[in-house]
Amino acid sequence: MAVGVFDSGLGGLTVLAALQARLPSVPFVYLGDNAHAPYGVRDADDIFALTCAGVERLWQEGCDLVILACNTASAAALKRMQETWVPKDKRVLGVFVPLIEALTERQWGDSTAPREVAVKHVALFATPATVASRAFQRELAFRAIGVDVEAQPCGGVVDAIEAGDEILAEALVKSHVEALLRRMPKPEAAILGCTHYPLLEPVFQAALGPDVRLFSQPRLVAEATADYLLRRPGMLGTGTASRYLTTGSPESVSAHATQFLRRGVRFEAA
Repeated sequence: MAVGVFDSGLGGLTVLAALQARLPSVPFVYLGDNAHAPYGVRDADDIFALTCAGVERLWQEGCDLVILACNTASAAALKRMQETWVPKDKRVLGVFVPLIEALTERQWGDSTAPREVAVKHVALFATPATVASRAFQRELAFRAIGVDVEAQPCGGVVDAIEAGDEILAEALVKSHVEALLRRMPKPEAAILGCTHYPLLEPVFQAALGPDVRLFSQPRLVAEATADYLLRRPGMLGTGTASRYLTTGSPESVSAHATQFLRRGVRFEAA
């Protein structure tokens, strides 16, 4: 009955932690493609190929349902995967949907015309590939009108997190926030559009100020997954054991994950 969680590296561990807290009886198999991180600087075809390979590996672990805990993969690969590649007995879900639902306060299946929402000025922090895809703006436009989105590509942040360099990661976040605030001085809300970024959520909040509401994905994704499994219990796969897998060095990835999560995490080679 395992569920798979895939990310380009360490960021998806923030989503995994929320999933484990929300669904303590469900085993989760996590796969970080650390050998090829970061995805945010790769082209769409490369991201598609790497994401498909990772999802196939999780299917081998008995995970019929896989959560792409990676905004870059969700933005650049998920639609193509769902339309051309995923078999009928499997499901691959991304992390955009719960975020859009929370921001617009309407369910994904709501097919009524776009309408005005409470938040008018939104700052989006994401990887260069996610920003370039404009996937967030596209999905938002289907459901809301009158929302001004200012996107900031946060180059280097994921690399610093993956390398375990907290000082550099924090400095880069402050620099990127300052750059966005020069273009949008008073955002009402900010989207942390990369699952690595919640590891630095206090840094984002401090740089933005206390009046900016942060939308961070782990809790939203966990609630959406719990609701999905309640409605589709048959998507729980045959896997029975929780595991942490990586395409990188298990020793190095374990050390960096433990550093950022402040608890022991032991990875195995994928």
